[in-house]
Amino acid sequence: MPKFSISAAGSRPCTLVVCRGCCCGDAAKNPGTDHARQLERLRTAAAQSGGRLAVRTTDCLGPCGQANVIVVQPSGRARQSGARAAWLGWVLDDDATDDILDWALQGGPGVAEPPATLALQVIPAPAEARRRGR
Repeated sequence: MPKFSISAAGSRPCTLVVCRGCCCGDAAKNPGTDHARQLERLRTAAAQSGGRLAVRTTDCLGPCGQANVIVVQPSGRARQSGARAAWLGWVLDDDATDDILDWALQGGPGVAEPPATLALQVIPAPAEARRRGR
């Protein structure tokens, strides 16, 4: 098993985890969204960020009723200072994608305040929702 060092964790950039499971990225569920273009925009921004941003995809994150879901994970340094991931739902248009990219490139959770427009898209993480009895 590879060793994982604290110093390596501290250097991790802000990371966007893009759900592309059963509902997110599904043209039948959200036909007005160009899912492939959205993912390409995120990946291009990460490639041009000089290491300040990473993007990865994953299968179903769980809150399918709020597709498309993107989790904005704090950088390693921000996480060491107490920052936690922000879960965002209904990321279906260019404006929401732009807002997420702007926030992440400014440092993301624990470093920069999210744009006010994203407040309506914050959703509880699935484990948090279960604890609250939702």
